[in-house]
Amino acid sequence: MIIEKLEKIIKESFNKAGYDIESIKVIKSNRPDLCDYQCDDVFKLTKVYHQNPIQIGEKIVEELNNYENFNDYFDKIEFVKPGFINITVSNTFINKYLKEMANDIKTILNIPNKKETFVVDFGGANVAKPLHVGHMRTILVGESVSRIIRFFGHKTIGDVHLGDYGLQIGQVIYGILRDDKTIQDIDIKYLDKIYPEMSGICKENEEIKAECAEITKQLQDGNEQYTKLWKKILEISIQDIKKNYDYLGANFDLWLGESDSYKYLEELEKQFNNKGILNESEGAIIVNVSKPEDKKEIPPLLFKKSNGAYLYASTDLATILQRKEDFNPDHILYVVDSRQALHFEQVFRASDLGGLMPYSSLEHLGYGTVNGEDGKPYKTRNGDNPKLEGLFETAREIFISKKESNKEMSREDVDKIVNSILKFADLQNSRDKDYIFDLNKFSDVSGKTGPYILYTYLRINKILKEEHFDLTLTNNIYNKFDRDLRIKMLDYIDAVNSAFYERKPNYIAEYVYNLCVACNVFYQNNHIANMEDKINKNDWLFILSISNKIIKEMLYLLGIEIPSMM
Repeated sequence: MIIEKLEKIIKESFNKAGYDIESIKVIKSNRPDLCDYQCDDVFKLTKVYHQNPIQIGEKIVEELNNYENFNDYFDKIEFVKPGFINITVSNTFINKYLKEMANDIKTILNIPNKKETFVVDFGGANVAKPLHVGHMRTILVGESVSRIIRFFGHKTIGDVHLGDYGLQIGQVIYGILRDDKTIQDIDIKYLDKIYPEMSGICKENEEIKAECAEITKQLQDGNEQYTKLWKKILEISIQDIKKNYDYLGANFDLWLGESDSYKYLEELEKQFNNKGILNESEGAIIVNVSKPEDKKEIPPLLFKKSNGAYLYASTDLATILQRKEDFNPDHILYVVDSRQALHFEQVFRASDLGGLMPYSSLEHLGYGTVNGEDGKPYKTRNGDNPKLEGLFETAREIFISKKESNKEMSREDVDKIVNSILKFADLQNSRDKDYIFDLNKFSDVSGKTGPYILYTYLRINKILKEEHFDLTLTNNIYNKFDRDLRIKMLDYIDAVNSAFYERKPNYIAEYVYNLCVACNVFYQNNHIANMEDKINKNDWLFILSISNKIIKEMLYLLGIEIPSMM
């Protein structure tokens, strides 16, 4: 809304100066010490009008400086050679938007008129496998992306889409039968032991691996004994998964799995046959998804193996059909490891070819790995993948050890801070990048950490509770620290827009950290408590109250709850 207003005014001045331009772009200044915003579109006109950029720029700036009600919008507009228009907005302009944010910070945001439905597929752990630190990113990114989408007024349907019918189930059932276990013997400790053991055996013994694959196939075909064991494995695993996901504040509308798609496979196969896209290859059924313009080879999608077994690709396609019939979504987002990029490229192309959902409505939100200080996937000191529960406990212990008074905090408050440590550590990084996970560093109350953001919010909240103020604001801005904070508050629009359209929460994490820095610099240089100028004091308390509204909303979008104290 702010950028759009500036663009409208500046476009009018381009036209009045005799330059016809369809649209112009105003961006945040890359030199905030010189101006607030800039427009670089002068360069576009040089070839069209055969004039040098200096001549064009100076003429446009002259028009702008004669703009009616100039002071309502601008403090200063300058042309800087060779072709930049530098824009410094006025106090009146800044405060107009801050006043509008008093009741709801969304009032200055452009919310789309068309409300769309997004299915967000995240958290899809494989049952029977212990949850470890690698499972954390899909939860943190998926939950945050869902909240950001809803912030813009859209509807989300969160589906955990468990891997409950894959080879690992066959491996675990093989182990149960080998160990002569009854259904009553199966618990989470046994599953934590048997899966890694059988996984290791199958890597070395092709014969046993083939037997496990056959068990999986017979399970999918309805084998009664295997189905009973599978249901017990599912029950135990889901209890453990829910406990860990609940701790991280993940919200799902659907607890479905790969197995739920099987009843749609026959309909899917019929639809693909009607479209003529299924082909036989060495006894298997495939979909050719390559395109002439591909710069690298995209192999065919394997729809059905020669033994009649379906694979992840076919069940993912059946799940698209299921979601289309149940919800008719506008978008389906998959928050899954970046290493699955080729798989999703094949699935999306097959969906498009088969008339399920268009390629453009399907998005793979890939994420990188969580690494230790050695740059390799994060491990415990013994070289194991740390289980999520163990990671939560370690984070809890590290935070409590940071300060003596932390030992007196309630378990609920400590758990909220632990969540902030883990979530901010992850979400401050672009989801498609790997990052170094340093629990000790991320647990500090200083620096770019979750505890720092929470501490800033609670510190401001304490000031606001101790003072009485009115929800009114003059058009005064009193010093540089004051102005820097107010401008930073308006920047939240860019952060949430980028986070929404790119599906990347790191824009919000970066923004809320910078906002907290601006708040702390403001507070350190402006001593509010003993101020005698009541108008100035009220203005500053009003500004702090709005800044805390923004911080609280940004924390919510990152999935972070605020403790009662720190």
